[in-house]
Parts: sequence; structure tokens; C-alpha cells
Amino acid sequence: MNITKEILLETHQRIKPFVHRTPIMSSQLINEIAGFEIYFKCENFQKMGAFKMRGATNAILQLSETAKEFGVATHSSGNFAQALALAAKLQGIKAYVVMPSNAPEIKKTAVKGYGGEVIECTPTLEARETTLNDVVNKTGAIFLHPYNNYQVIAGQGTAAMELIEEQDNLDAIFTPVGGGGLLAGTAMAAHYFSPHTNVIAGEPMGADDAWQSFQIGEIVPQTNPQTIADGLLTSLGDKTFPIIKEHVKEIIRVEEEEIIDAMRLIWERMKIIVEPSSAVALAAILKEKEKYQGKKVGIILSGGNVDLGNLPF
Repeated sequence: MNITKEILLETHQRIKPFVHRTPIMSSQLINEIAGFEIYFKCENFQKMGAFKMRGATNAILQLSETAKEFGVATHSSGNFAQALALAAKLQGIKAYVVMPSNAPEIKKTAVKGYGGEVIECTPTLEARETTLNDVVNKTGAIFLHPYNNYQVIAGQGTAAMELIEEQDNLDAIFTPVGGGGLLAGTAMAAHYFSPHTNVIAGEPMGADDAWQSFQIGEIVPQTNPQTIADGLLTSLGDKTFPIIKEHVKEIIRVEEEEIIDAMRLIWERMKIIVEPSSAVALAAILKEKEKYQGKKVGIILSGGNVDLGNLPF
């Protein structure tokens, strides 16, 4: 399936009543540190605290009435789990979420609070997939992948569409990359609505499967990722990677200290809460700031769901 300009426009109209149009903010002090203007698209203020609400909502809204009767299912340890639970609740349908037993309690509690049914499994990808298959077979629920799904990718692209609509002369847009749903959606949005804008990703050095994949032109699976950016631990998908390969200019790797420094900068200077995965994109911007002197750069702050009992500063 191609994600066309029309599909993105239809997606934006479809999800509008169910998601927030998040604010775009800037910081004079961060601009001075960088040497150029940075526009922060604050998806940390999105419903359930992350951009994933967009993709989950878009996918659910396109289910048939018959399919909705059986509900939806996914496996996720974090933001997509919460997004699917809330999006399903708003449509009055059931959500089954397979979560690893070691997922933060705060995230399990949030999924349950949104009306989702949490099914725990041992913390391996194999166990997640096996448990999910059991749930789908037992309930008839429709499996919605957290990122490797074109409807989800199109939904995630609407954040960049809004950013471009308000700031139409951006030289680049930065996002973090994990499974690639946000990056792929952003790349398609820029391709159609701001073709002169480069799309660039930040990625932790300790979880750099996307960077490796980008270098050799084929998917390198994520193995034993080690990073504070807990939203970026997944491998690219066969739907996200081809889009990234064709439409993304660069993936920049950043160290853990750079992620923590960027996260602290946003908290202290902008007075907003972002999770480590969001800070990865700013860390990448600041690492390559010489390239953008005097230019205008957008950044998608992907989310603000932080374990406040486990801060890195």
C-alpha cells in the first residue's frame, strides 16, 4: 500500500475529533545554544501523553462494525498499549493488551485505567507474540501492530502535517526512531507537504538497529538494546523501513549522556515534561548543530510518559 497525499489528508480529517492538535513551542535559550530556531511539536501534550494516540485512533476508526464487536489487540510495553486502550474506549470497543511482566507498573495501571485488559507474559518477543496469538484466537480481536501498519503510520504522520502547516519553511524535521512509525509518517508528510524539508532521526547508540539498517539497506534486527530511551527498543518493520530508506536523509546516533542532557534542558528551560525518547531527537539536533546555523528546524517531541520515580537526574 502506498501512503498517498490523499490518504494523509483523509487521515487527518478522520482523527481530528478524537485527538488534540498539540501546541508548537520554542525556547529562546535553546535557540541560542543551538544557533538556530527550533520549533517543538509537543506531542507530550497529546491524549494519553504521546503521538501514538494518532495512529491507534486512525486504525480503529477504519475497522468494520463487525470487527469492532470483537475488539482489538496488541502487544506493547509502553505508549501504544495506552494509546490503543484509550482509542478503543473512546469508540466503545474492547482492547486486549499483551504486556511483558517487567513493564513498569505505572504503564500497566494506565492501560487498565483506560479500560484495557492487560494480559501479562514473560519478557521476550517470542512470548509476546505467542500470548497475542492465543488472545486473538480466543477472542476474535483484530491485531493492530504498534507501528508496522500503514494506517498507524499515516496517523503518526499527522503530527508533522500540523507542524508543517504552522511552520511551512522548515529546513529539517527531527524525530526519534524505534520501530519507525513516527519517522516513516513524518517522512511521508514532509514528502507531500514540504518537499524541501529534510527528515532526520535521532537514535540511541545503545539501540542503533535503525542506523545499521540504514547503512546497509536492509533490516538489522534489534538485539539486546541498552538505553534509557525505553520507547526506542523495537526493531524496524517491513512497512516502516522502505519508507525510511527512501525518504529519510540521515539517522544520527547519540550517547546516553547526550540524551539525559537534552532531556534536562527541555525540563529546565521549557518547563515541560518529556520522556527520554523525545530527548533523543533534540540530542541529535544539538550534536549536528553546525549544519543548521541560521536555519529553521522542527522537532517532534514524541511523548511525556515518564516514570517519575526513576529519573536520570
